Amino acid sequence: MLVPDLTSYSNLYRPPSEAFSLILQITIGCSHNKCSFCSMYKGVQFHIKPFEQIKAEIDYFRSRAKYVNRIFLADGDALIVPTEKLIEILKYIKNIFPECERISTYASPKSLELKSEDELKKIKDNGISLLYIGAESGSDEVLKNINKGVTSKELGDLILKAKKVGFKTSVTFIVGILGEKDFREHAVATGNFISRCEPDYVGILSLMLEENTTIYQEWLKGNFKEADGIDILKEIKLIIENINVTSNIIFRSNHASNYINLKGNLPEDKKRLIQEIDISLNKHSLKEKKYRLL
Repeated sequence: MLVPDLTSYSNLYRPPSEAFSLILQITIGCSHNKCSFCSMYKGVQFHIKPFEQIKAEIDYFRSRAKYVNRIFLADGDALIVPTEKLIEILKYIKNIFPECERISTYASPKSLELKSEDELKKIKDNGISLLYIGAESGSDEVLKNINKGVTSKELGDLILKAKKVGFKTSVTFIVGILGEKDFREHAVATGNFISRCEPDYVGILSLMLEENTTIYQEWLKGNFKEADGIDILKEIKLIIENINVTSNIIFRSNHASNYINLKGNLPEDKKRLIQEIDISLNKHSLKEKKYRLL
């Protein structure tokens, strides 16, 4: 019997909403691993774990967990596993964890492009129901600058492709990605992108400078300056103002990187979310006036 090697589990990443899920690592690293802002898998050679190793890890976790409601497949792009092998893994999970109600994973643009609709449908039918997709921006210029490897239209088409076969989609975007540069085109394009794709979940994160990234190196050279909190709030506001949808979207901007906690459903809470941002902006403006008077 193969003994599971869990040393690779020492540096795992998962979405905040998977905090209470069993993390099952079936790949190491990220198949793209070129984004200028991301340090998660730098220095890690992407590869797919052998099936026997994955089975041993599943068996190990089963022996220690009485009940598993949700499973998240790591690392950065488990969806890129060849379809037949991924389905074999999913069937084994279903057999060992019959009580599991949801399986989710990150999905890169590359993995969604490589899979046909028929393949995605088979994967969905065999257990994966939710895909986390890092879009970052709806702007072609920004996507090029951060080395995302895809255009806005291509990325939007891939999200719609995933939705068409029945996946729930959780898509994240980054504010402050341009630093002190004018954010308006990025914000408007991002709002329009969300309007077009209508993901089930939208998350807004603020850029965090991480070592071993291109943006961090540019910051060290003085070529990149971080956006201040006020511009971040204005950027989020402009994104929301340009989101016009009819389907329900669960909107969250409550990550640890964010300046204020925003959550609601679109389109019904659009006005309230904008008002909450305006309240924060007005409070800052009043403080600034007070300091000037002093």
